[in-house]
Amino acid sequence: MLAPGLQATVQDGGRHGFRHLGVGTAGALDPYSHAVANLLVGNPVDAPVLEAALAGPSLRFERPARIALCGATVDARVGDVPVPGWRPVDLPAGSELHVGRCREGARIYLAVAGGWSVPKLLGSGSTDLRGGFGGMRGRALASGDVLPVARTAEPTCDALRLARWWIDPAPDLAFTTAAIVRILSGHDMTDPGDALYATPWRVAAASDRQGLRLEGAALALDPASSRVSERVSEPVAPGTVQLPAGGQPIVLLADAQTHGGYPRIGHAIASDLPRLAQLRPGDTVRFAPCTPLEAARLRREQASRLARIALAVGARQWGA
Repeated sequence: MLAPGLQATVQDGGRHGFRHLGVGTAGALDPYSHAVANLLVGNPVDAPVLEAALAGPSLRFERPARIALCGATVDARVGDVPVPGWRPVDLPAGSELHVGRCREGARIYLAVAGGWSVPKLLGSGSTDLRGGFGGMRGRALASGDVLPVARTAEPTCDALRLARWWIDPAPDLAFTTAAIVRILSGHDMTDPGDALYATPWRVAAASDRQGLRLEGAALALDPASSRVSERVSEPVAPGTVQLPAGGQPIVLLADAQTHGGYPRIGHAIASDLPRLAQLRPGDTVRFAPCTPLEAARLRREQASRLARIALAVGARQWGA
C-alpha cells in the first residue's frame, strides 16, 4: 500500500447472524458495486474488496493481477494510462495503481481476482471499525500495509490490458439523476410521514459508515404517544431511519449498532442501499413511500440484474 486514500478498509458481504449478540454486520456499504466488482474479476459476489470513501488508494502489485473498480466515478491511472471503471483490467507485475478523488458518488470498490486474503472472524473478513476487529486488524489501511491476494490463476500479461466492454451501473447507480430512496413505514411513523417525503434532505458532514445524518426542516412526533414518551432500546439494522430529539433523521448504514433508543420512523429498502452509500456530504436525497410487496419486487429485480451480469461476464471473451 503506497497510500491508503480516505478510510480504505477491507469489506466483504458482511457478518451475518450475530446481531442478537450485539455484533454488527459491517461489510460493503454499497453491496451492488461490491458484487459487480467481484463478478468482473471472477470472484464470488461476497469476496473481500477494498472500499474507500471520497478518495481512493495507491497500490503496487508485486505480481500480475486482474482488478476491477466499481462504485463512484474516479480518476484512476497506471502510469499515464487512465483506468476506467466497471470493467476488468489486467495489470503486469510491478504496476502501480493510483485511484484519485471521487468525481461522482462517495465510495470506491477495488476487487482483485482471488480476493484480498484476510482472516475470517465470525464468518467474515469485513472490517468492523466500531468494534476494532476484522480486515486489517480492525482498522483502516495505512501506507506500508501489505495485503496478500488469495491464490488464483494469475493472468499472463506483460502490459496493461483494459477490456473493451463494461457494465452500465444504471439503474442501481445513476449519479446524473436525483437520488430517490424508497421507505417502508416504521414502527413510530405517525405525524412526520408527510413531512419526511415532502422535501429533499441534505447529507451532513458528520455522516459515516454508521449512518447518514440528514439536515432539513425538523420533524416532530406526537408527544402524547406512549411509544415516544416511554422508550426502551429496540432493534435496528442497516436501512433503519431514526429520528433523534432534534428532528433531523439518521439513516443507518452497514456499521449500524444493533439496538437504539431513537424512534424508528421508517426503513430504507434493501435495493436502495447502494444509492444511499454513494451519497456524499452536501448531496440531497428525497424519500418516497414504499409497500412491502413493492420492496420485494425491487429486490428480486436487482438480484436478477446481478444474475444477468454474472452470465454476461462469464460468456465474454477477453476484449470482445
